[in-house]
Amino acid sequence: MIWIFFIALTLITIAGGLIPIYLKVKESWNPYLLAFSGALLLGITFLHLIPECFEQNNFKAGVFILIGFFLQLFLQKFSHGLEHGHAHVHEHSHTNLQPIIIGLSVHAFLEGIPLGYSFAQNGTLPALFLGVAAHKAPEALTLMSVIIASPISKSKKITTLLQFALITPIAGILAYYYGRQFAFVSNLLNYLVPIVIGAFIQIATTILFESGAKHHELHSKKIIAIILGVFVAALTLLH
Repeated sequence: MIWIFFIALTLITIAGGLIPIYLKVKESWNPYLLAFSGALLLGITFLHLIPECFEQNNFKAGVFILIGFFLQLFLQKFSHGLEHGHAHVHEHSHTNLQPIIIGLSVHAFLEGIPLGYSFAQNGTLPALFLGVAAHKAPEALTLMSVIIASPISKSKKITTLLQFALITPIAGILAYYYGRQFAFVSNLLNYLVPIVIGAFIQIATTILFESGAKHHELHSKKIIAIILGVFVAALTLLH
């Protein structure tokens, strides 16, 4: 089953990245997609991931969640917020892509680590996959929207997308394999997973604050998208 998750996540990321290359996308629906994905990721984090981490690490989990929150703030300085589905760059064509791609790749690798973790509850991994998948599609779409504006060849753009799409699944595969082969890796994952959870909280809350015509505005369509995201996250408890 886990291999199906990894393959599906790769395909979802590629599909999200191909949209701005081959289709003209209306940006009017993007804030609502972001609000839904942010609420879904936040709901799964609180309903599944945080309880699991505190069960494994007791009070120490809170320390590492806090570290992850501020680590993501640091990575955001390089990625310009693309992991939130927002491109915080003013002139895409004059933007240095290297730090953006590096920052986003580090984030993508980190978010793949929990996908290879041995959770106590059977429903946690499928719920986590759902949350990460909902986040990866707009993330890849935003990344490629920035890359398209850069003066590089189309083949290079596609190659960059394929490489980016593989980072999160590869991180999950490494965590899955080595976490079961070596005790020290398994122990390390007990600390890395709450760090990633802290990053999820930072990303999800930023998405909810920023997605909207006037960023902090809470109008009816955004509220519906948020409620729907939380509702889907709650449905993952029914297993």
